[in-house]
Amino acid sequence: MADLKRLYDAVLNGDLKTSVAVTKEALEQGTDPIQLVNQYMVPAMDEVGRRYECEEYFVPELLLSARAMKGSLELIRPHLAARGAQPAGRVVIGTVKGDLHDIGKNLVASLLEGGGFEVIDLGADVAPEKFAEAVKERQANIVCLSALLTVTMPAMRTTIEALKSAGVRDRIKVLVGGAPVTQKYAEEIGADGYGENASVAVGIARRLVSQ
Repeated sequence: MADLKRLYDAVLNGDLKTSVAVTKEALEQGTDPIQLVNQYMVPAMDEVGRRYECEEYFVPELLLSARAMKGSLELIRPHLAARGAQPAGRVVIGTVKGDLHDIGKNLVASLLEGGGFEVIDLGADVAPEKFAEAVKERQANIVCLSALLTVTMPAMRTTIEALKSAGVRDRIKVLVGGAPVTQKYAEEIGADGYGENASVAVGIARRLVSQ
C-alpha cells in the first residue's frame, strides 16, 4: 500500500514529483480520493498556512506547496467528479478593473484550490460586469477581489455594486484583499470578509461558506 504520510510531507515540503507519484499509486490501489484530500492534502496546506503566519514559510514555500497540491488534485479531480463529489465552494477570483498585478491573486487562487475549492480565475484588470457574469454562469458562492494599487481600490466598490445590479449579491459572499486594502475599507464598501494575506483568505473563505 502507498505510504500516505509521504503525501502529507510532499505537499508540506512543496515536492511536486513525490506528491504526484504517491497520489497516482494510492489511486491505482483504490484509495478513496476524498480521504487523500481531507486527511492528508488539506491538513498539509493548513500547516503550510500556519508556518506562513509564523514566518517560518514565505511566498516561495507557499507557491511550491500549492503547486504540489495542484499536481495531485489534477489526478484526483476526475475521480471526485465521477462520484459527484462537491467542492468546498465555488470561487470567482480576479484583480479588479485597472489593476494588472496578479501575483497575490494567483497565490490566493492556488491556496483556495489546495483547500478544496473550485476556482474560476478571471485574471487581472477584470471589469465589474465580468465578475457578475461569471457568478451567474458558474453558480459561484464566493467572489474574491484583489487590488494592489490605491487608485484601483474604488473598483472593488464598483464591482460589488455590479453584483447588486445583476441580482446576485444576496447569494454570494465577497472577500477582498491586497496590499492597500484594510478591514475598515472592506466594511465601508460592504464586503463580507477581508484577507490580509493568502493563508488568512482561505480560512475566511471556509468560514463564509459554512455560514
